[in-house]
Amino acid sequence: MLNNVKEFFRVLGEIKYILPTLRYKFPEPDDTASLANNFEVMVEEHGEKNFIVFEGEELSYNQANEAANILASFLVKEGVAHQDRVVLFMQNRSDYVISLLALNKVGAIGVLINNSLTGDPLIHCINSSDSKKCIIGEELTEVFKDVMSDINIKDSKDIYWCEDNKTIETPDWATNLKSSLDQSKIQNIKETEKVTAKDTAFYIFTSGTTGVPKAAIFPNSKIVAASVNITHGGYRMTHEDRLYNCLPLYHSTGLMLGLAACISVGASIFIKRKFSASSFWAEVQEHQTTTFIYVGELCRYLSLQEACPEERNNPIRAMVGNGLRPDLWDCFRDRFEVERICEIYGASEGACMFMNILNKDKTIGMTNADVVLLEYDVASDELKRNSDGLCEKITDEMPGLLAVKISPDSPYNGYTDKKESDKKILRDVLEKGDAWFNSGDLIKKMDVGFSLGQAHYQFVDRIGDTFRWKSENVSTNEVAEILNQSPEVNMANVYGVKVTGCEGRAGMVTFNQTPGKEVNWADLSSFIAEQLPSYARPLFIRVTSKLDTTGTFKLKKNDLREEAFHLDKVDGDTIYVKKPRSDEYVPLDNDFYELIQSDQVLSLIHTDAADE
Repeated sequence: MLNNVKEFFRVLGEIKYILPTLRYKFPEPDDTASLANNFEVMVEEHGEKNFIVFEGEELSYNQANEAANILASFLVKEGVAHQDRVVLFMQNRSDYVISLLALNKVGAIGVLINNSLTGDPLIHCINSSDSKKCIIGEELTEVFKDVMSDINIKDSKDIYWCEDNKTIETPDWATNLKSSLDQSKIQNIKETEKVTAKDTAFYIFTSGTTGVPKAAIFPNSKIVAASVNITHGGYRMTHEDRLYNCLPLYHSTGLMLGLAACISVGASIFIKRKFSASSFWAEVQEHQTTTFIYVGELCRYLSLQEACPEERNNPIRAMVGNGLRPDLWDCFRDRFEVERICEIYGASEGACMFMNILNKDKTIGMTNADVVLLEYDVASDELKRNSDGLCEKITDEMPGLLAVKISPDSPYNGYTDKKESDKKILRDVLEKGDAWFNSGDLIKKMDVGFSLGQAHYQFVDRIGDTFRWKSENVSTNEVAEILNQSPEVNMANVYGVKVTGCEGRAGMVTFNQTPGKEVNWADLSSFIAEQLPSYARPLFIRVTSKLDTTGTFKLKKNDLREEAFHLDKVDGDTIYVKKPRSDEYVPLDNDFYELIQSDQVLSLIHTDAADE
């Protein structure tokens, strides 16, 4: 009873935060609302304050603004104009932030490409964006060089090479960016005054549900709205805070929950190239970071670490992110004494955001968008419709497919590819002629106690073929198409399987080998390592004599998902596994299978993933 009373008064104290967030309206299309405009306002207010902390380097808001202006002036001189597309292919570092700001100042569209991509997926992302220029980091020189013959940006004058640690000379097929800049051009450029809320700021690639990566459209309005709401409703951050960001800036999580959120209030941001579980708490203490962005896997990696002195009495008071599973929530909060855990939910291309504003446990929170949970047949991978052709709402206690009503307050920006965008729209849902965004996710309502009458929700799982691993959506069709190019594979069927204690689903492929040919496992292992990013590489491979299909020749997955890598269910087929810290696939024996099913292997799996 006492706890209920305490919770009642605690939630009442949240009203001052919840009301502005729920009442927030998107900027009008012609408003001068953008990441760059927000940044310039903060420069005026907090110019001398630290903005970026990275590998021993600290840049104030003034210094970062001058650097962004210098680059923006150069881009304008080079012919980059309003809404032109420019590829940005670089690891997390100060230059990445400066490039993002410069492109937004010009009003250009930053094409943000996953820096783990190689080969055909990288080629597709560059060519499909119709970009006229490219900024690449020194650290990705070899990866970029390997695809140059197949991309549509050929002239060295259009490829700007950005130094990193100066370990190599400028390649002859690129222009050294830093040596080309006029260091006197430190003033804000006039082009920024013309950048509006409706302008596209960035393309962020997502694997979606099928096919090759698709470019999700991020207008300035979405970035500004999300950053304001996340900052005030999520972190409760001010200009005195410092945020720890080890998530990639090419992704909406790192970009909006990290960089844009800090800019919205003039806070500082500590940037890491990659996450390291072993050094995390020492860095938190060293840099006195008060907030951080998380994904569920990151939290699990930290939980698997041995206790260290730095984790005690740490300065972290709030964290915002997604994917912290219920089974980890309590122990993570209690062990690390984080006062505020704000789980959020939303799709890159989607039409709404859920946020745990009230700091309830194990929930993605609430939303002010018009949403509905629909009955969905997971086995057949389709919505259930009644005799009138309309969808049915699910009961409160059951998970259902989340659909979001498309409206001015919940706009659907979609992809650059209109056909792909249209695939995500559900029509005739509750009434003839209506239009809803299909999230592709199963969500359920949950009872969180007193919550000011606001419904709260919990993420359950993704539907269809796409699964999540290492915080990335993995398209089974895309992976299968690449694997089918290997001479060792006749036909591949890709799916996700559960691994005890791991977030999301690990990749698994079943294939029938080419008749009369033995699999060369060394060649196949090398092919997978070269052609697929780390998160998309199957953890398990099953070799079979025949792949079952439906009547319409679609590969069956349900039985394979159920059987997974379990040696007692695979009916004589051989299972191969990629062990931690190795790219080679070896037969799965009983000893390692038992290790996978135990707590002993979890630290190996997660350490392997965390340190990549």
